[in-house]
Amino acid sequence: MTGAEFGLRHEEYTAVVAVRGAAVRELQFRGRDLIVPFPAGGPNPDYRGVIVAPWPNRIPEGKYTFNGADYHLPVNEPGRKCALHGFTPEMDWALGARTDDSVELSCVIEPTPGYPFALSITASYRLDGDGLHVAVTAANTGERTAPYGVCPHPYLLAGPGPLDEWTLEVPAATFLEVAPERLLPLATRPVAGHAYDFRAARVIGSTEIDHAFTDIVYDGDGRACVVVRDPSGTGVGMAWARSCAWVQLYTGDAEPPLRSRLGLAVEPMTCPPDAFNTGTDLVCLDPAASHDAAWSIFAC
Repeated sequence: MTGAEFGLRHEEYTAVVAVRGAAVRELQFRGRDLIVPFPAGGPNPDYRGVIVAPWPNRIPEGKYTFNGADYHLPVNEPGRKCALHGFTPEMDWALGARTDDSVELSCVIEPTPGYPFALSITASYRLDGDGLHVAVTAANTGERTAPYGVCPHPYLLAGPGPLDEWTLEVPAATFLEVAPERLLPLATRPVAGHAYDFRAARVIGSTEIDHAFTDIVYDGDGRACVVVRDPSGTGVGMAWARSCAWVQLYTGDAEPPLRSRLGLAVEPMTCPPDAFNTGTDLVCLDPAASHDAAWSIFAC
């Protein structure tokens, strides 16, 4: 259940942030949804809008090795036999500072046998005339170096048309190929000549995506941006800083009777799937050290 929640407003933007998972339950511009919302007080389907930490995506069998020691996390995706999306989506975050257009939430990850590390994580949400801005800081409050990764999990909503008719632009030259049954990493491949090449904006069509992308192009301000647009002329963008070297895209495909392709999940990630094992772009957070990540969502 979403638990308590906090409404934010600044000029033409409004948002609702829930304590469960620090989820952005709703984000609107001029009354138009920019993300796929979900009802207050009930379950959150598909991890919509949550903060994912201390690892994004999947760890097969929940098993990993870090600094020479073997660990085993609880498997919470039994169909694929994976530990999925960390601990924070199921946690109730505590309220910190609060204004009409901002809110700060925090949580504490206590050591467990599968993750014997201690973290304090703070997420700050702020609306201004340029959209919703989120900043996440993780601090290692324990006595040993901790493996860490983080990402958000919103489903962007370009407009009233079906996702198949939206145009998508992704400034990434490489994607991570995965095994179709369990979506576990195989190898990186260039997007050039592939159905996943959206470096120039084009229609999504029937393309099904549930992959991580990297070799991201950042602008002069160190910012990258994914944009989706509806044929009606509306659109939504998500931007992030260099701290996230990967972005997961998911077209939300589901088997009937579940509703499918309601929005495009865009998840700027500090590391790729299974980074606890591969070490790729994994944050190794020393005692008393901290790590920052930030992203924004805006109408366009």
